[in-house]
Amino acid sequence: MRQVVLDTETTGLSVEEGHRLIEVGCIELVDRRLTGRSFHHYLNPEREIDAGAIEVHGITLEKLSHAPRFAEVAAELLAFLAGDELVIHNAAFDLGFLNAEFARCGLGHEPLERRCAVIDTLHLARQRHPGQRNSLDALCKRYQIDNSQRQLHGALLDAQILAEVYLAMTGGQVTLTLDSLGAGNASRAGEANDLPLRRSGDGHWVVIPAAEDERMLHERMLAELDQLSGGRCLWRQLEADQPG
Repeated sequence: MRQVVLDTETTGLSVEEGHRLIEVGCIELVDRRLTGRSFHHYLNPEREIDAGAIEVHGITLEKLSHAPRFAEVAAELLAFLAGDELVIHNAAFDLGFLNAEFARCGLGHEPLERRCAVIDTLHLARQRHPGQRNSLDALCKRYQIDNSQRQLHGALLDAQILAEVYLAMTGGQVTLTLDSLGAGNASRAGEANDLPLRRSGDGHWVVIPAAEDERMLHERMLAELDQLSGGRCLWRQLEADQPG
């Protein structure tokens, strides 16, 4: 499955007041893996940028004087999105600006949310963490994602960070590794993988029960997975479905 993690920066907060896009950044995921493919452009908005917006992203109109207009990259952007699923934090904001830009250059006959399925990670985070702060920075702290480079907002950087947050929030693959269990435990896991498979004399597989310390490590791993996935650990669900 292909997904595109997307973020934008703008001249201001309100598309209804004629504010425009000044940056679009996209990161490609295939089967929940970062592929290294991306789409990124700064854009000349052909209008002034609000002072409050500059404080957020640090992009001035002077820096964009030689950047392309949105119409010049619109077809390339649509080709990159390719109608695949979009992952966006506070999707209504970005989609509003993107739809306005596509309409302005004659490619807005159908809203983007009808061309692509959309996952709004802000909505997802509010479901999983009700009553808590769910900004991108807050989610980075919650899921231990390094956002130290995010001194100012930037579409490509924020898309990269959001991709990691999304993967952690929906599965935990980003931060959970054998290293988190300690070097000794990782070594023990490696030894276990080296055990030979055994058959009994009648050709059936012999079940070798786990040692007590192995069961404890297994339980620790499941507990971490359950916490990182918001109580959606598949192994736990399968255990609950077992009779007796």
